[in-house]
Amino acid sequence: MSRSRWLPNQHGAWAMLAVPFLAGTFLGHPRWVHLPLLAAWLLGYLAVYHAQQWLRLTRISRNPKAPRRHVRPALVFGSAGAAVGLALSVSHPWLLLAAACAAPFVAVNSLYAYANRERSLLNGVAAVIPACGMLLVALRLGGGSWGAGVAPALACLLYFGGTVPYVKTMIRERNSAAYRRGSVAYHAVALVAASLLNPWLAAPFTLYLLRASLLPGRGLKVGVVGAVEVFCSLVLLGVVVGVF
Repeated sequence: MSRSRWLPNQHGAWAMLAVPFLAGTFLGHPRWVHLPLLAAWLLGYLAVYHAQQWLRLTRISRNPKAPRRHVRPALVFGSAGAAVGLALSVSHPWLLLAAACAAPFVAVNSLYAYANRERSLLNGVAAVIPACGMLLVALRLGGGSWGAGVAPALACLLYFGGTVPYVKTMIRERNSAAYRRGSVAYHAVALVAASLLNPWLAAPFTLYLLRASLLPGRGLKVGVVGAVEVFCSLVLLGVVVGVF
């Protein structure tokens, strides 16, 4: 298998994995122990991705070799991630509880993968929740309190939850007026909710509402859509770290 086949092409997932983690790290006290936590987090994601692709292709592919290409990456990434994670849990046993909390969401994603319905809205939301919960884990590992992480984690959840319908309006559901209305409605509610968490969040969430309202239907290329989301993610990271 080529090296490119080991890494998923879901570029938006990397921002979702990185931003909450970095926000939690810098809202607390960055420590060297955050590096192995980040390694375990990314390796775990890669292992789950390949395991779910194996499930999906086992169900739908007529070519018996198709699912096999995901077996080795799943085992390699899974073994490495488990080794790093278990080593961390020796000194921080509460990390095992955090992993257990994420397990139901991984199970939901796996069921959707097996059913070949990975693009479902519910599946997207199920992926966003544990990713945003990683903010709490990184913050706690840096000596912060669980309570201090609730508001910034919710801010991340409001943003990344909105990317699920918004990206659909730009690509797969670009001709659906219902999806556009739903996306705009969500972002309007998210603006109000984020402002209640912290008034400074009104600025980035106004930007997110404008992009959800104005960009669909303009025929933007996928690369441009991705670049806009990277920018929006960095804005969120800067504001969350700056105001909490």
